Amino acid sequence: MAGGVGSRFWPVSRQSRPKQFLDILGTGSSFLRQTFERFRPLIPDSNFLVVTNSAYRDLVLEQLPELTPRQVLGEPIGRNTAPCIAYAAFRLNAVDPDAEMVVTPADHYVGDPEEFRRNIDQCLGFVEEHDVLMTVGIRPSRPDTGYGYIQVESSGPISKVKTFTEKPNLELAQAFLRSGEFLWNSGIFIWKVRTILSQIDKHLPDMHQLFAFESRYFDTELEEEAIERIYPECRGISIDFGVMEKADNVYVRDSDFGWSDVGTWGSLYQQLPHDPNGNAVPDCHLVSDTSGCLIQAPAGKMVVACGLKEYIVVDTPDALLICPRSHEQNIKSFIEEMRYMDDNRFL
Repeated sequence: MAGGVGSRFWPVSRQSRPKQFLDILGTGSSFLRQTFERFRPLIPDSNFLVVTNSAYRDLVLEQLPELTPRQVLGEPIGRNTAPCIAYAAFRLNAVDPDAEMVVTPADHYVGDPEEFRRNIDQCLGFVEEHDVLMTVGIRPSRPDTGYGYIQVESSGPISKVKTFTEKPNLELAQAFLRSGEFLWNSGIFIWKVRTILSQIDKHLPDMHQLFAFESRYFDTELEEEAIERIYPECRGISIDFGVMEKADNVYVRDSDFGWSDVGTWGSLYQQLPHDPNGNAVPDCHLVSDTSGCLIQAPAGKMVVACGLKEYIVVDTPDALLICPRSHEQNIKSFIEEMRYMDDNRFL
């Protein structure tokens, strides 16, 4: 899944080139490319599908030249993750109804790819033997309020899911951590194609009907026209709300492979190396009486920071963000203000 606009990483992430196509971590490759490389030891290049906004097709093929244009599924409009997954599942069903399917966001960080692949391989083995919906849960290291949580029914690497909770407040997140019964929801799913299609039919019948009515066109030259008819009629809903929280056959794999969704500047700050004062800054920047800050600027540009405490400072050629780390949730509202002002130059 590579269709998001990455608005929480403004001003680096823009509509024309959002987060998944950027090298925000400074590794030398984009999030999308890293995701592709992470799965290649498990999955042949010909078995990858990338679902993205139609406007990003060329970007996907530029960064993943191993794929053919038919492997890039273009959404005419964003409708959240349930229609995205339904589209990919119906395409796979047209090609191989017996296929197993791994769904992953294209913009996550994984510190231990080998352990990640070991976990995914075990999940594939489990769904091969059982008609279940499976998700990957991450062992929490802190009471983070930015993640969804999954409560397990039993201990062990694989457990049936008891409950899902979306982004709890701090007090509840602390209670979850103390209980030892909760994992972070990674948004990575594994299942048989026929299993997810049956669950979409059960819990989102209107959506299933839209895709099923056009199913004869999938994996043909008329697929794109069919999608143009389907998407305006689809309601926007996540697979979590639409299916996972309602289904009674959901299992989770307890995992720990150095995962982060790197969804905000604050979560990026957690992944970067820090100086003795807790600042994540390039070597060419000068800081004095400054602590807990994330500072980014174009290569070769000197930044001098004095007297800042826990700030995000991000400089680009045409925009500058200066924001307390504690207020980073306001970045999306700033973008909405710019959109309301009908000023799209900086979006």
